[in-house]
Amino acid sequence: MTTPFDSPADAPDKPRLLVIDDEVQIRRAVRNALRDLTDQVVEVATGREGIDQAAASMPDLIVLDLGLPDMAGADVCREVRRWGTMPIVVLSARHGEEEKVNLLNLGADDYVTKPFSTLEFSARVRAQLRRFQSLSVPSHTATITVDGLSIDLVRRRVSRGAGAGAIHLTPIEWEILRTLATASGRTLTHQQIFDAVWGRAFGNPQQYLRVHITNLRRKIEIDPSRPQLIITEPGVGYRFESNI
Repeated sequence: MTTPFDSPADAPDKPRLLVIDDEVQIRRAVRNALRDLTDQVVEVATGREGIDQAAASMPDLIVLDLGLPDMAGADVCREVRRWGTMPIVVLSARHGEEEKVNLLNLGADDYVTKPFSTLEFSARVRAQLRRFQSLSVPSHTATITVDGLSIDLVRRRVSRGAGAGAIHLTPIEWEILRTLATASGRTLTHQQIFDAVWGRAFGNPQQYLRVHITNLRRKIEIDPSRPQLIITEPGVGYRFESNI
């Protein structure tokens, strides 16, 4: 299959987006919401076409609807994740927390429910593109700075404000913060964080995380009662917010 995208040389600064949705009006809404970001948008109406087009063109981001006519959107996500690392933003009219958790565990990067705000949708797509681009930064130079908080991933040092001393974190708190911050903008499920930090498949992820997240917020948030950095996604998990 040939790709309908322009060559990178012809559109070097424009991200290439693939929209997999069988509803013409939704595809039009997605294109309109992202018109200020890029005109490099390819639309397909079935899951099989989406998988084939993604493999042929390797887009920078995929917008995936769950209600496709030929196969489940979850199966498309699973198949693409076998070989692709590009962000996948799921669109769905379904609001169930269990389904959100399942999609995120399959490898989706974000989940947007219909009907959606075009401004919010555009912001979330941009956040995923920034996150994905940041992954190409060599880890030995990686320092994440947001809202006055500096996270040095090499020296394992966290501080707030110029000249401030290091904020003491326990090893578990550091691993939780590192896991969330390096996936900035992406909601991680309780299980994903639990697996990354504790590396085992038993125990209650929510119970383990709740206490540590509370303590971590006390140390890094300006107002722990109104967290701006570590955001709770009720029933799903947590997200590190870098756009403050």
